[in-house]
Order: sequence, then C-alpha cells, then structure tokens
Amino acid sequence: MASGSSSWICLRDCSLPGNENRCPSRSGYRCAVTAQPPTVPDIDPTAARLLIDGGAFLLDVREDDEWEAGHAPEAVHVAMGLVPERRDEIPDDRTVVCVCRVGGRSGAVAGALAGQGYDVRNLDGGMLAWEAAGLPVVTESDDVGRIV
Repeated sequence: MASGSSSWICLRDCSLPGNENRCPSRSGYRCAVTAQPPTVPDIDPTAARLLIDGGAFLLDVREDDEWEAGHAPEAVHVAMGLVPERRDEIPDDRTVVCVCRVGGRSGAVAGALAGQGYDVRNLDGGMLAWEAAGLPVVTESDDVGRIV
C-alpha cells in the first residue's frame, strides 16, 4: 500500500493471481496491510456479553464448519473472506463485536471495520474464551454446540 495516512484495509488476498484487479487499493499486497492500522479494543467475554445485551451486533467471522459446530446464540455469521462483499449486512449505527475461534481473524476484521469508521471491539480469546466463561454455545437447531 502506498505510504500516507490511509487506514484502508483489504480483506481479500489480493496477491493471488486474478485478484489483483479486484483490489481497490491496487496494492497487490496480502490482506490487512495498512499504513496506520486502527486501534481496536480487545474485550473479554463478560464485557462482550454486556455490550450484546445493550444492543451490540455480534459478528462471527469463522468458517462454515466452525459456525455449524457451535456459536453464540445472538451471533450473525459472515465468514472472514465474505466480509467485503457482505459489509452492508453489518450495521454501522451500533457497536460491532467481532469473534472467531481465538481472536486472530476477528482482530483483522475488527481492524478493517474500524478503518471504515465502525465502532468495533474484538473478543479476546474468541469463542474458546466465550465457552470457558460459561456463556452459551448453540447449533442452528438450538442444541448445545461445541467449539472446533
């Protein structure tokens, strides 16, 4: 990415053949490259639960098989690679809490959304921490789920 004050972050791997023309920055760099990465607060499961109870949007960015095995009841699933094309499904009028399995992928997505002006938090420890805190994990059929 060109130097400067831009904080735009691509969530696609634009370095792969065929993707270079899909990258708005035309950087050709791997995703999540930025000149000045935005700071995103990491929060624990208890803080996340309080935000969600207060109206925050819980965005689960894990892959389909992870989601199907178990997720937070209030979560909305948009796999990390689909966030750019489904960003209109992510509300910009309330706090977004991003979650993955342990916090790495969700941290990258949270940084990208913060760079686009979203009020966003990253769930530190991800769904493993959520489950360890005794918070519910369910499947699509509302059975007890598990984190894989």
